[in-house]
Amino acid sequence: MEFHREEGNGFGRYTTEVDGHTAKLTFLKDGDILVIDHVGVPRPLEGQGVGSALVQHAVEQARSRGEKLRPLCSFARIKMARRPEWQDVLA
Repeated sequence: MEFHREEGNGFGRYTTEVDGHTAKLTFLKDGDILVIDHVGVPRPLEGQGVGSALVQHAVEQARSRGEKLRPLCSFARIKMARRPEWQDVLA
């Protein structure tokens, strides 16, 4: 999967396109903390791991950019809670 990051005016998103459908993870930016407020996956892509891949990409990018994540979205919060190796990027 290929991911894209867009930012502006204190908010941003990661997106990926699969089979003509766009999935996204949106965030609010608070300094070096990204507050994940939504992970959205179109119905045709549900259950294929696309949402999990977006969260994993956000974790990897946070590490490489020196950012922290605060998952307000329940999907992202649950995914991150289940992965002890991701705890280092939690704000």
